[in-house]
Parts: sequence; C-alpha cells; structure tokens
Amino acid sequence: MSTYTENIQQIAQRLLKECRVEMVIGFRKGSMPLMNEPCVITQPEAVNQLVWDSNCGINLTHYLTNRKEKIGIVAKGCDSRNIVTHITENKIQREQLVIIGVPCLGMIDRRKINAMVEGDIQSVSETDDAVTVATRNGEQTFAKMDVLQQNCAVCVHRNPVIHDEMVADPVPEQNGVDQYADVAAIEAMTPDARWRFFDELLAPCIRCYACRNACPLCYCPTCFVDESKPQWVGKSQDPMDVRTFHFLRAYHCAGRCTDCGACERACPVGINMRLLTKKLNKDCLDLYGWEAGLSPDARPALDVYKANDPEDFIK
Repeated sequence: MSTYTENIQQIAQRLLKECRVEMVIGFRKGSMPLMNEPCVITQPEAVNQLVWDSNCGINLTHYLTNRKEKIGIVAKGCDSRNIVTHITENKIQREQLVIIGVPCLGMIDRRKINAMVEGDIQSVSETDDAVTVATRNGEQTFAKMDVLQQNCAVCVHRNPVIHDEMVADPVPEQNGVDQYADVAAIEAMTPDARWRFFDELLAPCIRCYACRNACPLCYCPTCFVDESKPQWVGKSQDPMDVRTFHFLRAYHCAGRCTDCGACERACPVGINMRLLTKKLNKDCLDLYGWEAGLSPDARPALDVYKANDPEDFIK
C-alpha cells in the first residue's frame, strides 16, 4: 500500500482542478498514532493532507448522508458497499459521486496493539505484511495478520464493488474464510448458555451510543432510543434496556450491514456488537442468498417479495 497515498493525492488534485467535484472526503493523519481522522479537502493545494495506511478504518460513507454537493470519496471494499446501500436507499445520488476505490488489505486493531506493547505508542510504521510500533522501551514488529480488526480478518470483499477511479490494481480476495464461525458457535449453545453469553458481552455497555453514531446505516432523524412519545426503551443502565438498544439497533441493520466494523471500532469499552448484525447477515445469506451492498441494481432482501421465499417461520 506504499503508493496509495501518492495516488490518492494525485487523483484528488485532478478532480478538484477539473471541477469534477466540490470536495474530496478522505483521511489525514490523526493527532495520535493508529487513529487517522476523516477530512474534507476543497482546494487542490490541500491534497497533501490526504493519507492512506492501515489506520483508515472509519467508514467515510457516514459523511455522505443527504449531501447535495458533487463529492469525491475514498472508499475501500466495505465503504463502497455502504455507498451502494446509500444509493439504494436514496440518501445520495450516484451522479453526485466520484468514487476513488482503494483495494484493502485490512485495518489494524489498535486495541490489540495497545495490549501487546508496554508504554505509550509514539509512532507506527508498516509494510504490506508487518507493523512496527515504537515506544520509549524500543520497537516491536508484529505480523499484520495478527493485529487486524476481526472484521478485516474474515473479509471476502476487499476490493471496491463500485468505483470511478482506482488507486491500485485489485488485491486477491480471501478464499476459504468462514465469515460466520463465531455466529455458528453461539447458535450451537443452549438457550441458557446463550443468555449468559450476551449478558457478559453487553455488561460493559455505558450507553454512550458511539456504535450508533459511527454506523453509516444509522441516519434516522430521531433514533428510537431518543423518542419520548412513545418511549421505546428506558434511559437507564438496566440490563434489559441495554439489551433492547443493541438488539433493536441490530434489527434496523438487517440486510443492510456490510460488517465494516465501525461500531466495534468506535466502542470505548470494546464490545463486539458485530455479533448481532453478523447473525442477521448470516440469516439473509442462508435464507435469501443476499449480501448487502454488492449491486446498486438489486433491492435488499427485506425490500422485496418472491413467490419462492422461505415460509418456515409461518406456524
């Protein structure tokens, strides 16, 4: 990925100079290692701010909702699938976008690295296969596959599904990956064991709603947790209220989630709430052969009726 940054900068500069877009949404270096931040570039001379490495995990589609401008956007595989969902759900028009596609080899999980090093991280460098972290105690190098985000480790759509420009040739897709092994393990539990599992999973939740706020699919003008007339869910830390929030939010993402990992990445206490949406992704795939965001011409699984739809749920 060493040439990605230069290519992104060149493409962005050309698009802005030719007035093909009014802005380019991409990433710049964050104020802390391992945390690049989204940025909006509107002038050709400012494109040198744009960067790309394995710390660009935030889903930039989040910044497209209901925009009216002509926009260039940097998009890896999962981002592009969310862009497709935005187009399908009429939150942005395809004609407004110039999609700068980025073949992706996975994003680094900063929590894994923080747990593996002693002291504050001062700098991070990487190659396609390794990540080197510098602290006051020296440098440590890790195999990149060992420090990837969980969603990236099982991703089978690394390349953008739609694009107008590409910063590099497509990368090989991962084959033989069981995307849903963790879901199958939970499905195999007894009901009591499954209840205890989710009790422990959601116990650390502080109801900060970072998962909702980071999710490109959560664009309702008023979220159900903020409604007061009627009030759908309590505002307390009662375990039932916490479960209700997470389970209902997952159902709102049914047939739409691309497992981009934005929710888990944003969670300050590291809850893997992706398990909930992954279960629904698995059901959509098993029952309807549906994966979200692969084609702007296909309607989502819960948006269509077919005469041969499974009816096993009818009792």
